[in-house]
Amino acid sequence: MLDYPRSLTGGKLDATMRASLLVFGSIANSVFAAGTPLPQGWFTFQPGEKLKHTQFHGRPRYLTWMADSEIQHGVEPTLAYTVSAYYSGVLRAYERTGDEKYFDYVKRGADILLYPEHDGTVLMYNNSNSIDDIRIGHTFLDMYNSTGDEIYKKAATHMRKQIDRTGRTPDGGFYHRFPAYIDQMWLDGFYMLDVFYARWTHEFEPRNSTAWDDIALQFDLIDAGTRSSNHTNGLPVHGFDYSKTQVWADAETGAAPHVWSRGVGWYIMALVDTLDYFPERHKGRKRLLKYLGTLADALVASQDKATKGWWLVMDPGLEGKSGNYIESSGTAMFVTGLFKAVRMGYVKGDKYLKAALDGYNLMTSTFAQPRPHDGSLAWEWTVQTGSLSSNGTFEYYASMPLFENDLKGVAPFLFSSYEYELYRTKASG
Repeated sequence: MLDYPRSLTGGKLDATMRASLLVFGSIANSVFAAGTPLPQGWFTFQPGEKLKHTQFHGRPRYLTWMADSEIQHGVEPTLAYTVSAYYSGVLRAYERTGDEKYFDYVKRGADILLYPEHDGTVLMYNNSNSIDDIRIGHTFLDMYNSTGDEIYKKAATHMRKQIDRTGRTPDGGFYHRFPAYIDQMWLDGFYMLDVFYARWTHEFEPRNSTAWDDIALQFDLIDAGTRSSNHTNGLPVHGFDYSKTQVWADAETGAAPHVWSRGVGWYIMALVDTLDYFPERHKGRKRLLKYLGTLADALVASQDKATKGWWLVMDPGLEGKSGNYIESSGTAMFVTGLFKAVRMGYVKGDKYLKAALDGYNLMTSTFAQPRPHDGSLAWEWTVQTGSLSSNGTFEYYASMPLFENDLKGVAPFLFSSYEYELYRTKASG
């Protein structure tokens, strides 16, 4: 039995929904003022309609069930990295089923972000200095590669240009955000920036050796800066401060004090996705594989033996500390990363697959919960946030509220369900 806090939401969902409606209102106002009709809405069900899920190898097909559930409830199409990651998960449902409704749904979401001009200008982008906002570039590239419409490539170009103007540490590492987090590199940012950087280079500038060197450098720096502590058994801490001036920074190394599961989760997904694009002959590829292998070993070793999930704060010795718990988004990300690392041959050994399968079984039995009233699937026990804008203490991480159907958990559950389907399909011949 998992020992969780009594309150799932801490009363925060209503406030979040209100904030979302306000954001959408500003989008809608700009569109309507321009006299431009919106694309078909993103709600694709009739009120009162009960969702029906299908089976896959004798168990519910969680990939489509989760995607259909989120589509049914409605997800606001914004530039947020969470929405872009979720769209990537929905496109995996399209890849596996061939059902055009999934592709059309993502395309509508992307098109809304390009209204009212529809000339490649991205609504509400405003030349962001947060590397989180680069992640939406994947959605535009997905649409470009599927349709050939240059509008989507032009939209993605904004994100590529943002990389060029992103601030750097004296060693050349990307700031997590300017000016809020100068000289700080966080694990989270690698999934947002570096995977897109590698994908863009692979698709449009494959011979750009300077770019490939730069991408490899980022992983070199984050590995050196976050695994410098000898008390984490190979797990990287949340980030590091080059200047060593932050309240949480180690005086000698600049490293953050704790291993936060979702930060590590973003990082392992960044590694396996970046390797998809990274040149076979580039010397940096071997280093990325080494970082992935070290991390995969550490994740297998830190998997909770009783539940088969992973703790919110993963430092050795803190597993059973009051306030700590098995968290769903980090668990889903680790399962995704391990499944994919095995599938792609990046790591070899039965222990990685077993850890992924055990973790996936936990997710489908505990975190993914059916809703009998409408037939949908709910995703539970995802922590709202974790940030080094805080004091970085255990108490800070443990105090953050839990949300239901948070896309930071939903998206990696879609990814892991996709990977599970690929595994089962191959295993069954």
